Amino acid sequence: MSAPHPVPLQKSSLRNEIFDFLSDQIVIGNYTPGQWLRQDEIATQLGVSQTPVREALDLLVSAGLAERLPYRGVRVIKVSQDELIDIYVLRLVLEMAIVRLAIHNISPEQQQRIHQILEQISELHTLNDISQHRRLNKQFHQTIAEASGNKQLEAQYKMAANRFPEWMLYDHIVRNPQILETIFSKELLEHRAIAEALASGDSILALCRTLDHLHGLREDFAHITGIPVDTMKEKESQLGIHQFIQALKIGENNPQ
Repeated sequence: MSAPHPVPLQKSSLRNEIFDFLSDQIVIGNYTPGQWLRQDEIATQLGVSQTPVREALDLLVSAGLAERLPYRGVRVIKVSQDELIDIYVLRLVLEMAIVRLAIHNISPEQQQRIHQILEQISELHTLNDISQHRRLNKQFHQTIAEASGNKQLEAQYKMAANRFPEWMLYDHIVRNPQILETIFSKELLEHRAIAEALASGDSILALCRTLDHLHGLREDFAHITGIPVDTMKEKESQLGIHQFIQALKIGENNPQ
């Protein structure tokens, strides 16, 4: 795939703007897994000095979107099938914990923010909206992570979410635009179900809706990557998530 066209960047917070630009290019597939991100080439392409580019590359590495190899440089992260399964399981664990805590700690302002994000997502319907869709999708999940009230958990989730290669799903949509409406609509319904469960204060429902959403992602990534879905299910079953939810149901129905 050809390199992205140069775009004019504002001078303020240049490092962050370059980071946003590069992360968007990774997500939509203009930079592919394993591709080297040459500091001098990016600086020339964007018409900036190398210093903010170097800082932006450091942010990409910190965010889990790229990796730095000693004496060689920075390249887009390349995730193996085993790593993808491990990241999926980690994200599942973290999201379940986050939602469980968010039920008790989410503020009216955070609920309103989630509602606003979903309204914005509902207006996205074309391939040109993919970058914005990805950004809002992250904001949705990160707002719930913030609502957990646990800063350490929030930080760990952010790192795990950045490692989760959602760009693969978006790249698949770009290559198969006929599925865009189906994927976007399904995800929006799942997100709304999570938001409604959080607003209701029903922890069991919120956990179940979150699990439904993650299972949807599991199916999508199994299809895209060729990973046997049974392998992902087996790894997940070792966590005992369903038994945990069932135990919570029993506990709520039979309080001490």
